[in-house]
Amino acid sequence: MSLDHVHLVDITAARIADTSAAPAVIAPLVEAAKHGGDLVNAVTTIVRALGFDNFAYGMSTVFRPGDDSIVHTFTTAPQKWALMYHEQAYIEVDPRIEHAVGTTLPYIWEQSTERGRSARIDEFLDNAARYGDICSGVSFLLPDSNRASVILCLNSSQTHVTSERRQMLVENFGAMFAFGYYFHELFMRNVIDAGLPSLLEGAPLTARERECLTHAANGLTTEEIAERLKIKPRTAQFHFDSIRTKLAVATRHEAIARAVHQRLIDISP
Repeated sequence: MSLDHVHLVDITAARIADTSAAPAVIAPLVEAAKHGGDLVNAVTTIVRALGFDNFAYGMSTVFRPGDDSIVHTFTTAPQKWALMYHEQAYIEVDPRIEHAVGTTLPYIWEQSTERGRSARIDEFLDNAARYGDICSGVSFLLPDSNRASVILCLNSSQTHVTSERRQMLVENFGAMFAFGYYFHELFMRNVIDAGLPSLLEGAPLTARERECLTHAANGLTTEEIAERLKIKPRTAQFHFDSIRTKLAVATRHEAIARAVHQRLIDISP
């Protein structure tokens, strides 16, 4: 999902207390926040200045105490790829996610370093290159004061990270993190804190999400579902976060009830 043609002024007026320490490369985002500029254009300008072609941001957070997590996303990658990524449940095999979840340190990757681990990963890499112009990049997690899970991916169409490019990326880590923090602050304040719905709300459930929800309706736990589907428990949990977000419900039980009512799943013997 993307925020095509969304302006910050359409959400709420952002206020950044101190921008004096922001790197110059972040200026388009700061200006967009101050004057209600186009967020997509600002992000695209910064991403290209950092040496990449597109950008993806994902956050899973609890909006109200007692609720389960909901998911918010933003990307400047081609829309066809964004939809394919979601429909094919590529989060289950995305190496950027796998390497990022265990550390807040940035991870530099390229196609050659990830190929051959499984047919599904190779399929992901092929389609990422073909439809998303994504062949290499840098991914990292951001610490969040509200204990949200935040990941950022800067993506390039370059298939190989040369030693010269690697050195350039390392030298730009500071600017990448600064961009990530500023974007996250604006996104959190203007979207989450304003109580606006996720871009995923109302989207149809994928086949994998219906499968997870059917298993849950039949009494399986997250761990049992993960074992049956041969995925990690955290990935199964992400599917449920996405389900609740799409159905605009607070708990898994509410999601099951709504899905049954809308005939999205069948729990008959």
